[in-house]
Amino acid sequence: MQLKPGARLVSQACQTQVVVVRAPEGPVDLRCGGHPMVAADAEVAPAELSADHSSGTQLGKRYGDDEIGLQLLCTRPGAGSLSIGDTILARAEAKPLPSSD
Repeated sequence: MQLKPGARLVSQACQTQVVVVRAPEGPVDLRCGGHPMVAADAEVAPAELSADHSSGTQLGKRYGDDEIGLQLLCTRPGAGSLSIGDTILARAEAKPLPSSD
């Protein structure tokens, strides 16, 4: 799937919804709960949540892969894990602010 910043995607396996913040150049096999994510306005065919991809997403948290340049913002949490293929995406941690000594 070709991603663009601002695109809204939904999971077929759970309630997870995300917005693309940063997208790589080429197509990405973005999944949630082990199944491909679809555009928010597309028909959603309910799918079984994969046990290997069920650690969940958290509202307001960012997920991504800096290596390929992908960043997603979770707008609705769910039971499925975000992944590229079978590789689970890590939750982005806040960058520490410089000290003001």
